[in-house]
Amino acid sequence: MFMDQPQGVQGQASSEGPDLTPEEVAELAEAELEARPVSYSGADFDVEGLVRRLDRGDIVIPTFGHGDPTLEVAGFQRAFVWRRPQMDRFIESLLLGYPIPGIMLVEQVDKRYLVLDGQQRLRTLSSFYSGVHAGKEFALQNVASDFKGLTYRSLPTELRRQLDNTFIQATIVKTDGTTESLEAIYQVFERLNAGGTQLTPHEIRIALYPGPFVDLLTELNGLPNWRALYGKRSPRVRDQELILRIIALYLNLDGYEVPLKKFLNDFLGAHRFLEDINVEELRARFSDAASLLLAAAGPAAIRYQSTQVNTALTEALFVGLMRRLSISEIIASQVKTGIDALAKNDRLSRVISGSTATEEYVRTRVALASDQFMNESL
Repeated sequence: MFMDQPQGVQGQASSEGPDLTPEEVAELAEAELEARPVSYSGADFDVEGLVRRLDRGDIVIPTFGHGDPTLEVAGFQRAFVWRRPQMDRFIESLLLGYPIPGIMLVEQVDKRYLVLDGQQRLRTLSSFYSGVHAGKEFALQNVASDFKGLTYRSLPTELRRQLDNTFIQATIVKTDGTTESLEAIYQVFERLNAGGTQLTPHEIRIALYPGPFVDLLTELNGLPNWRALYGKRSPRVRDQELILRIIALYLNLDGYEVPLKKFLNDFLGAHRFLEDINVEELRARFSDAASLLLAAAGPAAIRYQSTQVNTALTEALFVGLMRRLSISEIIASQVKTGIDALAKNDRLSRVISGSTATEEYVRTRVALASDQFMNESL
């Protein structure tokens, strides 16, 4: 099995740490083949008006990773991460009249604004005005003595007016809901995605194209046999991205072109609502492949010279096995024979290590795995 081979170059192994992997950093830095323009304008909103719009749903902070069929763009934002000292000092800055960064909104077709950048500030404002954060009274603590203990309701009239009437600059990007428009917003967000905890390319991707396909990826990512193969859930949804890679290559290998990021974006965008996909068949193929790999070799089946999952190896084994299952049945002992043969194949070792996303490497490893599992002598 692949896990037992000598140590060497590891290629694209997945990492479950909070930071971006070298491959993800490279993807984000990779220049687009076509830079798309966007239409945008500037506007100033008073703080009280921003909170009022938030409360009535005219400004929406999407929930990361979950589809909302009424939104053209959804899920860009990660969970709320500011701590109370940051929240308190932001409110204090407004009370002192200090300059603060602007926000970025997306104006969708129904004229609602979706928050592309600035959710921490807007959530802080909403909490302060409501007087509650995390189930407790929002009274300023981590501030100068003049402001300690103040809530919005207890602000002196002059300070309340100061806060209500402070203007925050907003850049408003417009979308018409088309794939081209959404791709342009993807590129905008990539350029904003710096500092702090950056989003991975897939986190941006599933934010851009929420809907039934992302729901299917979530479902497949929870299958017991897949979880037993992969291991613990990835906090950065790298496991879900790997499933997308498998499905996209299984259904559209001939259409694969670098960059991988754009290939996956285009595939998910084109099938966002599961257009032209036999969901039941796809679900069965993926589930059966996971079960067979687990029974044949266990978690070591998708690891190469490391304890980490090797994404290139995993996609090759899954696509090759799913192709076989689309033609005829195969049993675990046959799958083990195929895996053992592939482990000794120097060509496969070469195309699952190093820079693995080239068209040649992707097609070669899928072909090698497919040929092995199609072998009638198994």
